[in-house]
Amino acid sequence: MSEVRYDEDESFRDRVPTIDKDGKRSWIYAHQPKGKFYQWRTLLTVLYVVILFAIPFIKINGHPFFLFNIPERKFILFGSVFWPQDAIIFGLTMITFMVFVIVFTVAFGRIFCGWICPQTIFMEMIFRKIEYWIEGDAPKQKRLNQEPWTREKIWKKSLKYTLFYAISFLVGNALLAYIVGVDELFKIITEPIAAHRAGFTTMIIFSGVFFFIFAWFREQACTVVCPYGRLQGVLLDKNSIVVAYDYKKGEERGKFKKNETRTLGNCIDCNQCVNVCPTGIDIRNGTQLECTNCTACIDACDFMMEKVNLPTGLIRYASENQIANNEPAKITTRNKAYGVVLLILMGIISAILLTRSDIDTTLMRSKGMLFQEIPNTDSISNLYTLRMVNKTYHDIPVTMKVEEIPGNIKVIGNGISILKKESTGEITFFVMTQKQHVPKRKNDIKIGLYAGDKKLKTLTTSFFSIPQ
Repeated sequence: MSEVRYDEDESFRDRVPTIDKDGKRSWIYAHQPKGKFYQWRTLLTVLYVVILFAIPFIKINGHPFFLFNIPERKFILFGSVFWPQDAIIFGLTMITFMVFVIVFTVAFGRIFCGWICPQTIFMEMIFRKIEYWIEGDAPKQKRLNQEPWTREKIWKKSLKYTLFYAISFLVGNALLAYIVGVDELFKIITEPIAAHRAGFTTMIIFSGVFFFIFAWFREQACTVVCPYGRLQGVLLDKNSIVVAYDYKKGEERGKFKKNETRTLGNCIDCNQCVNVCPTGIDIRNGTQLECTNCTACIDACDFMMEKVNLPTGLIRYASENQIANNEPAKITTRNKAYGVVLLILMGIISAILLTRSDIDTTLMRSKGMLFQEIPNTDSISNLYTLRMVNKTYHDIPVTMKVEEIPGNIKVIGNGISILKKESTGEITFFVMTQKQHVPKRKNDIKIGLYAGDKKLKTLTTSFFSIPQ
């Protein structure tokens, strides 16, 4: 929010809660949230985790549902295989995703971070829950860390970090399954290490990175590394729905006294919204880049309001205009413009996918050679090389025909009669025709590429001849 509403001191914007004034790490001890939003996030976490670990096992006709094999430059999305030749699709998809993020952020703020982002899901809903279970709530955790290394502390820390690494190992394996496939991952796990050194090393690196992030780096991934929070400054406006504090109802703050007639604002200054915040901010200071819209402060505030019989919703999903001017939520012109751009990009991608060929081809004339006259005939020939990529899961029989003019094709060597599945192939061949059919020095000709009787593509190329 852009306005200073109740406090002229905005020094909180000059520092990150996870770093103290000396530049050292300031550990965040967040209290465990309780409430309806936290329950919904817990249920969604179960769904997300099931999907994450289930997808690598899902196959369509024996092939992975999703595969991002970067080393082999092979990608499978929804059972369809894509190769580097489909780079335009990936480029447009990335642009479309970025526009979607912009549209989503303009309308709903950083809700993605609190409800969908894997970092938040694993950190807040899995690793912190384990921490609460073993070490207790925030005060107990802080006290335990300050205590000397007793038998109890050693036991609790050992158990916590063992579970942390075990889960990190599982997550690392799940991610690796998306890269190499679940069958290859099973081989890496079950066969001797020497047979899969690269895969085993990658597995250990992934596990170590996740363990480091969730055991030590934690919320700093959101507040220091992730650029998404900084985008809020240019993407949010006064109509964006964010987790917001209703300063009109809350101010002026004051402690609650039993049986009092409340003359101050509804905020009882209990600091529970601050205590539960996983990034250590005070939401009452307005929208901040560290806020992930996780709703922990909403649950904490509603709980306290119910305890003192004051209206809930002091902290809620709302826009600046809803709070300042009591306006209803609305779709702005900016939302509509971004939405139109998003629909256009989605339409382009859909059209490309629908018209995408099973075979990708590159037809080139041989370098350093214009044409050859065939002795004792009135014919002339040009030499070509055809490179092909089979993007399907089945072999394709390939034949070629000269179209629109009489002509023959002579393949050099054995050539390729069947293009193997998920592979590349190359054919070098002569195109021969009579001079009368190519009267100019440079003529355009067409070559049909067939699989049996089905035409796959029409290739257009130049044919050089003797001008008539």
